Amino acid sequence: MLSVFILLGNSLLDSGLASSLVRSRMTGQKDYSTVFIFNLIGGVTVYGILCLSAPFIADFYRQPLLIDIIKVYGLTFIVNSFFSIQNTLLIKDMRFKQLALTQIPAVTIGGCLGIFLATRDYGVWSLVWMNLSASIITTLIHWCQSSWRPKLIFDKKSFHKHFYFGYKMTLTGLLDTVYKNLYTIIIGRFYAVIQLGYYARADSLSQLPIGIIATAINKVAYPMFSSFSQDDEKLKKAYKMLMQQVLYWNAPSLILLAIIAKPLIVLLITDKWLPVVPYFQILCIAGIMYPLHSYNLNILKVKGQSGQILKLEIIKKVLMVIGIVCVFPFGIMGLLYFQIFFTVFAYYINSIYSGKLINYPLIEQVKDIYPILLLSGLLGLVVFYCDQLVFAHLSNILRIILSGITYGGLYLVFSQLFKLSPLADFKQIILKK
Repeated sequence: MLSVFILLGNSLLDSGLASSLVRSRMTGQKDYSTVFIFNLIGGVTVYGILCLSAPFIADFYRQPLLIDIIKVYGLTFIVNSFFSIQNTLLIKDMRFKQLALTQIPAVTIGGCLGIFLATRDYGVWSLVWMNLSASIITTLIHWCQSSWRPKLIFDKKSFHKHFYFGYKMTLTGLLDTVYKNLYTIIIGRFYAVIQLGYYARADSLSQLPIGIIATAINKVAYPMFSSFSQDDEKLKKAYKMLMQQVLYWNAPSLILLAIIAKPLIVLLITDKWLPVVPYFQILCIAGIMYPLHSYNLNILKVKGQSGQILKLEIIKKVLMVIGIVCVFPFGIMGLLYFQIFFTVFAYYINSIYSGKLINYPLIEQVKDIYPILLLSGLLGLVVFYCDQLVFAHLSNILRIILSGITYGGLYLVFSQLFKLSPLADFKQIILKK
């Protein structure tokens, strides 16, 4: 219930200034210190706004407990503002190994604390303390590992330069956050709490392959694109390769998850969560195209087109709201099916504008990705019928393993047979040729 408000606060806290620092070639102490001070003031301000809004949020969801949770959970805004610059420097220098080594201990320790508190019947508070402790540990590690320290410098010229680019990205981020969590708000407000639980669980499980594959590559994509933003040919080549790689691994992963949804849900979280299955399957299909949106927007970002990004997001979100109003009478399933349509539509809109900047039109992009979608979809149908007709009587774990091996084996064999370029590119990356 609070996720949308937490994410909105994070969007306001960043204000897009970090993205501006990453794309700027000439940055120094005055830039970093200026943004640090702004973020710190912003963290305190956002926390204050959230605390003042707590009673209204609790009334909206009819959950009085949310007031106390907000006051504690919201402290993460202040804590996170202390390491934003150190984190930005690692991303700008593409030091992702060090970034991972910073995040892993915090996530591990915070996760262990959350599990410990959950076993001691702390309920939802175990999640609150898990996230707050992870933020504190992340901050401490960043300050111990980084040599950068802020100074009492607030340069107006530097602030205006980064804020002019950043505020448009902030508004874009706010719109995107509202869109991603609009379903949570609607379901939480107009349906039973248990329905929100089913949706949230389905959404989090469907995001796993997206988070593992797309998010990892996306962290590399933006600073890499920024490094040769003036060379359209290189930018096009890099974008094409990343787009194909992400889709090549993401599409079959999500289709396979949709096929084995029932045995997977029963195995992981028991049969009392079986109502999650249809939600999960639809969200998996909807998630296939979603990672490509961010790569299109990255092209616009590195070209300094933050205003264009904002215009696109406004257009998409207005149309999305109209669509949700139209499908709302069809219930949760209508809302979920609309997500599939909208992800395809959003990719269409984004790719038109980004393609113009690097001479990579939509029709050419579609030609580069349709073999992957066609192959993964057709093989998905084959494995689905195998699962229903041959594997259905087996145990859940054996059913999952056989479906996975069958799909994965067929996918790699036919990829080699039809000489799909993403597989060849992946081999070159692994072999460092």
